[in-house]
Amino acid sequence: MTYAPRSIRIARRGLVAGAMSVAASGLLPDAASAATQDFGAWLKALRAEAAGKGISNAVLDDALAGLQPVARVLELDRRQPESVQTLEQYLASRLTQTKIENGRRRMAEHGALLARVQQRFNVQPQVIVALWGVESDYGRFMGDFQIVGCLATLAHDGRRSAFFRTELLNALRILDLRRMRSGELRGSWAGAMGQCQFMPSNYLAHAVDFGGDGKADIWADLGDVFASMSNFLGKLGWRGGEGWGYEVQLPAGFDRALVDPEAVHRPVQEWQSLGVRRIGGGRLTGDDASAGLSQPDGAGSRAFLTTHNFRVLRRWNTPQRFRIAVSLLADRLASAG
Repeated sequence: MTYAPRSIRIARRGLVAGAMSVAASGLLPDAASAATQDFGAWLKALRAEAAGKGISNAVLDDALAGLQPVARVLELDRRQPESVQTLEQYLASRLTQTKIENGRRRMAEHGALLARVQQRFNVQPQVIVALWGVESDYGRFMGDFQIVGCLATLAHDGRRSAFFRTELLNALRILDLRRMRSGELRGSWAGAMGQCQFMPSNYLAHAVDFGGDGKADIWADLGDVFASMSNFLGKLGWRGGEGWGYEVQLPAGFDRALVDPEAVHRPVQEWQSLGVRRIGGGRLTGDDASAGLSQPDGAGSRAFLTTHNFRVLRRWNTPQRFRIAVSLLADRLASAG
C-alpha cells in the first residue's frame, strides 16, 4: 500500500491528540506500557473499553476472539517507502507511463461522474484520480490484511499506540454499523481501507453515500469513492480553483533554512527575488502570498515551489514524497485535457 495513510492520513493530529489526552487521564495505557503489557491482558482491557462505547458483544466475539499480533505488520511499519526511498526511487513506481495512461483512460471513462462530484465538492477530477492512482492503483490494490488484526498489532506496539487504539475502536464501530464480519473488513497493513485507503476514523467522518443507496461503499461504488475523497479534501481546506505548485531550480549557495514547505512561507515574488526560477529558466508564476519550498532529498536534488493545496495534502498523508507523486500525476492527467 502506501504510507499509513492514509493516513496517517487522516485527521492525524486531532485524533492522536484526543487519544493521548484520554491516555493521560488514565483511561488508556500510555505508549510504553501498551508494548510491555501482555497482549491477552491488553486485549481484555480493549474489549472492556469497546463494550463501554456501545460495541455489541457479537462484534467483539467475532473480531477479538483468538486475536494475535501480526509480526508482518510491525515489519512493514518499520520500513515504509516514504522513509527509506529517495524521491526518484519513490516516483519510479508511482509516476510510470502506464500509471499515467491508465489514469487518463479512467478520467475519460468516468468523466461524467467526476464532473458531478466536482460540481458538489469543488475538487478537480485530476486530483481525485491521481490520489486514487497512488493510493490503490485505481482500485486494483486495496490490501488484503484483516483490518482488526493489523490495528490491534499497531495499537499494542509502543510507537503510536494511542492513534492506532482509536482507529481500532473505530474499526469495531464500522463492523457494528455495517453488520460485517471482521474477516470482511480488509485493507492495508496500516489499517487503511477501500479504493481511497481511508483509515476507519476518516470513513466514519467523511465517507459519502453519493449514490443514495443507504451506505457509503468506498470498496466498490466509484461514486462513493470519488465523493468521499473530495469531501475529505474539501473539509481539509482544498481550493478547487488553484494548483499545488511546480518544479523550480534553486541558485547556487541557496540558504537551506528556507527550504521547508510547512514552516517557511513567502510571497512568490519574494522567492523570485531570491533567485528561485521555474525549471527551464522561466519566471515564477502566481500571486500566492504563502508559497514554500520542498526539496525532500536535500541540496542538489529536485526542488518544488509549493502552495496552499500542497499543505492541505499533508493532512491526507504527511510525507513530501507522497504529496509530490500525487501532484505530479495530477499534472500529467490534466495535461491530457
